[in-house]
Amino acid sequence: NTLRLWSARAADEFDLEDFNRGSYVDAVENKVLAENLTKVLYPNDAISEGKELRLKQQYFFVSCSLQDILRRFVQDNGRAWGRLPEKVFVQLNDTHPALAIPELMRLLTDREKLPWDRAWELTRACMGYTNHTVLPEALEHWGVPLFERLLPRHLQIIYAINAGFLDGLARSHPGDGERLRRVSLIGEGPEKQVRMANLAVVGSCSVNGVAELHS
Repeated sequence: NTLRLWSARAADEFDLEDFNRGSYVDAVENKVLAENLTKVLYPNDAISEGKELRLKQQYFFVSCSLQDILRRFVQDNGRAWGRLPEKVFVQLNDTHPALAIPELMRLLTDREKLPWDRAWELTRACMGYTNHTVLPEALEHWGVPLFERLLPRHLQIIYAINAGFLDGLARSHPGDGERLRRVSLIGEGPEKQVRMANLAVVGSCSVNGVAELHS
């Protein structure tokens, strides 16, 4: 097996104009901010800066990995997307990489121009989710305002996934609004939340726990 390790680098690591003005810290600000993405994983998310950095980290690693996976798939198979689930399977180990679901949808629909339903079929066939906890506070929730600011396209995709999911559920369980509220990918409250565990379950073809308790 090949283990790929990703690191972030600034496109412009040194600003000479800032340096010449005497703003020595500003001159290397982009370099520091970029490298922070991969310098220390899992920053303290009790503060807003740590929470924002953690979401950026999760997206960075997911996007790097998926773009590399698709690059190698196309290199070996062309754009025979029907073969994607035969060649690719992404295991979501807890909710940290759950952004892989909307990111693969983004890559297949926006970049590869696949129809939504076809992209969703392929995405679900390529994803599996393993749950490691039964504690609600350990299942990731991201505030919609933060998500919208950092990942607006992904939030659009999650809303579209949720609309299709809830529509199907409403047809199979008519009149059960409480069920829809409970399993929705978006949690209602003073601040709306994106429920990453719900996203991982809905977007995967296989779901399990690390033990019977977690299943």
